[in-house]
Amino acid sequence: MMRTRPLKVALLGCGVVGSEVARIMTTHADDLAARIGAPVELAGVAVRRPDKVREGIPGELITTDATALVKRGDIDVIVEVIGGVEPARTLITTAFEHGASVVSANKALLAQDGATLYEAADQHGRDLYFEAAVAGAIPLIRPLRESLAGDKINRVMGIVNGTTNFILDAMDTSGAGYSEALDEATALGYAEADPTADVEGFDAAAKAAILAGIAFHTRVRLDDVYREGMTEVTAADFASAKRMGCTIKLLAICERAADGESVTARVHPAMIPLSHPLASVREAYNAVFVEAEAAGRLMFYGPGAGGSPTASAVLGDLVAVCRNRLNEATGPGESAYTQLPVSPMGEVVTRYHISLDVADKPGVLAQVATVFAEHGVSIDTVRQQGKDGEASLVVVTHRAPDAALSGTVEALRKLDTVRGVASIMRVEGE
Repeated sequence: MMRTRPLKVALLGCGVVGSEVARIMTTHADDLAARIGAPVELAGVAVRRPDKVREGIPGELITTDATALVKRGDIDVIVEVIGGVEPARTLITTAFEHGASVVSANKALLAQDGATLYEAADQHGRDLYFEAAVAGAIPLIRPLRESLAGDKINRVMGIVNGTTNFILDAMDTSGAGYSEALDEATALGYAEADPTADVEGFDAAAKAAILAGIAFHTRVRLDDVYREGMTEVTAADFASAKRMGCTIKLLAICERAADGESVTARVHPAMIPLSHPLASVREAYNAVFVEAEAAGRLMFYGPGAGGSPTASAVLGDLVAVCRNRLNEATGPGESAYTQLPVSPMGEVVTRYHISLDVADKPGVLAQVATVFAEHGVSIDTVRQQGKDGEASLVVVTHRAPDAALSGTVEALRKLDTVRGVASIMRVEGE
């Protein structure tokens, strides 16, 4: 039987995502009520610009006082889509204190201070759901928290930013340079006027912190994630990747150490073989590859951003949280029992592609090979091209610690015969 008293929902933020959440709540009200077991009522919407026309939202629901809205006491669920750390953190913890559960899409806050939110939710016996914080419409957080809760996850690797994937895909397919591909992404609305958070990896790093924490049952903060942007990726890098049967993606990689005693989380551009499932992810799509001990390899794929896809994830969480409210229960909270340390980037072991500008004369290759050997980095392949006293040397290594590779590059730069290190890129997915 359906309960007749509606569950009251308050919305913090009414931009692209928030307005779509409100629209779906209104147009699919009957379906949502049937799925939840009670009707849901939009009881208030906190915004910064109250004079803006918001189609389908009654004016009496609009307020600029978000604090008063979360303190009302009659709100069952707060949906937070304003982003940023403050005032979102204070508003969410205040909502818990006044009896509301929370659905959030706030990756920055969860990555920087998720522990505070988890503790507040647990203290007040309320839910904190955040499917929309990582990969838009792609069901990912719930499978990691629930479907794979009985398994041991060893690795999570994925494309978690649509803007960067669109740019890199354009560079790969058209041969365009970075600037041209970014201009195209901006013109089509895939890139913001200031794309720094995307192209420098900040957005992906926040998502990596969230994924690593859930996958490995340990607290991983944004500061724990190694981050490297993609602005230095060139058409020459793509040409080298193609010669190796690879392409280039900006990847978020979270790994459990072989001995199980630590974890790593990192974001950087990398070459991956064309045979890897992530290599075929095109345009602004996202995909995350999960490796679990019992389940094996799983891949989650779909649109990772945008108003409608993100709203879909928010509404999925809203249905789950509302069901819990009806049953006077709560869903999964924080699982950080392992308390594993996060190892520094220097301990990460992978392969590398290094492109050097060198003098075109005898003995150069021997000098370069000696430097690699002295730092314990084994060479897999070497390709050399030279003309008129100028030469390029491309070295692909076997697996080695990142610290060893850094030491190698530093020593190479000191050689008189090495005129510059044109490119350094990790090789993943093999």
